[in-house]
Amino acid sequence: MTTLTAFLLIPATLAPASLAAADGPQYERILNGTFDSGDKSPWWTSGNTPATVTGGRLCAEIPGGTVNVWDAMIGQDDVPVEDGQLYTLRFDASASLATTFRAVVQTSSQPMATVLNKTVDVTTATQTFTFTGTSPTTSEHTQVSFQAGGGSTPYTLCLDNISLVGGVVPPGGVRDFGSPVRVNQLGYLQNGPKRATYVTDETNPLDWQLLDAADRVVAHGKSKPYGADPMSGTNVQLIDFSRYRGTGDGYRLTVGDQLSEPFAIGNGIYKPLAQDALEYFYNNRSGIPIEAQYVGAERARDAGHLGVAPNKGDTSVPCFPGTCAYSLDVRGGWYDAGDHGKYVVNGALAAWQLLDQYEQSGDETLRIPEAGNRIPDVLDEAKWEIDFLLRMQAPSGMVHHKIHDEKWTGLPLKPADDPQQRYLYPPSTAATLNVAAVGARCARVYARWDKALAARCLTAADKAWKAALSNPAVYAPAGGEGGGAYDDTKVTDEFSWAAAELFATTGKQAYKKAITTQLKAADGFSWQETGGLADLALARVPRRLSPVEYLKLVVRIARVADKYLGDLRAQGYANPYLPADGKYVWGSNSAVANNAMVMATAYSLTRLPKYRDGALESLDYLLGRNAINQSYVTGYGERDSHNQHHRFWAKSLDPTLPSPAPGSLAGGPNSGLQDPVAQRALQGCAPATCYLDNIGSYSTNEVAVNWNSALAWITAFADRAD
Repeated sequence: MTTLTAFLLIPATLAPASLAAADGPQYERILNGTFDSGDKSPWWTSGNTPATVTGGRLCAEIPGGTVNVWDAMIGQDDVPVEDGQLYTLRFDASASLATTFRAVVQTSSQPMATVLNKTVDVTTATQTFTFTGTSPTTSEHTQVSFQAGGGSTPYTLCLDNISLVGGVVPPGGVRDFGSPVRVNQLGYLQNGPKRATYVTDETNPLDWQLLDAADRVVAHGKSKPYGADPMSGTNVQLIDFSRYRGTGDGYRLTVGDQLSEPFAIGNGIYKPLAQDALEYFYNNRSGIPIEAQYVGAERARDAGHLGVAPNKGDTSVPCFPGTCAYSLDVRGGWYDAGDHGKYVVNGALAAWQLLDQYEQSGDETLRIPEAGNRIPDVLDEAKWEIDFLLRMQAPSGMVHHKIHDEKWTGLPLKPADDPQQRYLYPPSTAATLNVAAVGARCARVYARWDKALAARCLTAADKAWKAALSNPAVYAPAGGEGGGAYDDTKVTDEFSWAAAELFATTGKQAYKKAITTQLKAADGFSWQETGGLADLALARVPRRLSPVEYLKLVVRIARVADKYLGDLRAQGYANPYLPADGKYVWGSNSAVANNAMVMATAYSLTRLPKYRDGALESLDYLLGRNAINQSYVTGYGERDSHNQHHRFWAKSLDPTLPSPAPGSLAGGPNSGLQDPVAQRALQGCAPATCYLDNIGSYSTNEVAVNWNSALAWITAFADRAD
């Protein structure tokens, strides 16, 4: 998507005559209104109205024979407006024949509130049109649309220089980060590190006090000046109250008259979060009703994608046209993120992390239908995804990369109400090796609990490995519509990871020889970079290694953990994620949690307390000790994320729908600003502040299975670290 200046401030003294007069500043609300880049994003058109940027204009093919004006539309969503403010819509338009259409600015959800709705008489000559209207409401989710349906004759409509100017508050509002005293808003373990950050330009140590729930001073000390924190763009001092060993709720840190958000100190404080982080997955299951007895009435919903109208269903899904001649039953699994797509490479990593969590931390008691079946609940949940992954394997042994809708669906949308055709997208070497790796881990972990599943997993893993060897360079393409690309053109890491898991399960030396990667701090691990998982897999099976090999493995993992610990100490907010280029990536919070997982693994292998402390402090960052004083986990902390990008958890768009379930992790700061909401509101943001708790900001505020699996893993560790 094109990133343009969203904070275009036009002083009244410099405003063009065509803009509505105003006593104060006016702000541009439209992104990419000139199309000078050749890109149409974030503009969209109806499915029957294809559009391209031609000659610096957006030109759409308007179909004939439609009934309503809204049957053919060009639009831009998530435009912010303010109650009582005047807005001026200005644009250039021409058409291949003289006709009329409507220019509309209105909220995108019920009850509709209209800023303006005007008839436009267009001819073959380019004309400039200007309309004004006063907003009857304040909304972050207003839609600007050009509605051209209802005619009998098809024609081409071209638009350019689209502008909507008005309002006195800049897009995104004036950001308020609350208290400068930043803490873990959930709390701290009684015997764990207890540190906080204070935002200040003062350079001398300052007095701090720890207050209990009755406002009694229970500890005090001096802050430690730190100075500039480049990732946040602020100057800070550090506070360490680790010596305090009291327990309770409602603690606050104070520096002068500045009070932190409240927090707890005690043992067992992470148990509810560890459970909620895992129950995220049941909430996002496909192909099964989500029942009120497990999630509450508000979040209960019908099963999605089982072929019950209007769903086309996932029980017999054809390949994308021209790619194969068969259909597969690929029901089940987890919806990947805020959309209804299901992706092998992301889902496999999440399932693998749940299996590894079980081997690291044991079981969690969950509210899921399988509870009480004598199989650990964590493994019951992982099985829901593993069954789906196995269904994605083609007869050849290769694995289809993904399944999702033909076109992107809008928000909000319940899974059961999705009317679009679903397609299997072509197999890839990466997806095939993901199934080889997770299948091998499945075979080992479930051998005690479900021998039939274990055998099925090992058979699928072996078949996938052989298929990948025969097809070592089949890559998923970039781009596409209706779902994420998850493209990856380097699969040496997937080969090594799969080989490590197969060796760990079978002990066969041929697999051991195919392990070519090691854990590296610069790479970490993610769905796209899986080489480091080879070492993490081997760490679970020391019996497969000689004493010398195992010692070298422990040293490698510890060295990477040392790097992450150093990165954590080198920042004012104790974050183990420190990108070399100074830019936060999409899903940066998962990098925080994954790096914390490496430190926790190093602690398990070495028992050195520094690694435990580093893992716990990483949770401090996710739960509020950060540049924007934000707990990125729903339901945990006074300032928690609760408007994540999700088609069903969409209360901010439709009050009848729920907010995200407790324990849902937001993606976090992202320097790329790849969505219009972030582009409007966050231009020029310091990397650690590039985040909005807004349902429209999918590049900073989406949820995803592999992010929540990382949160589940590290909170389960924390729950057992007290």
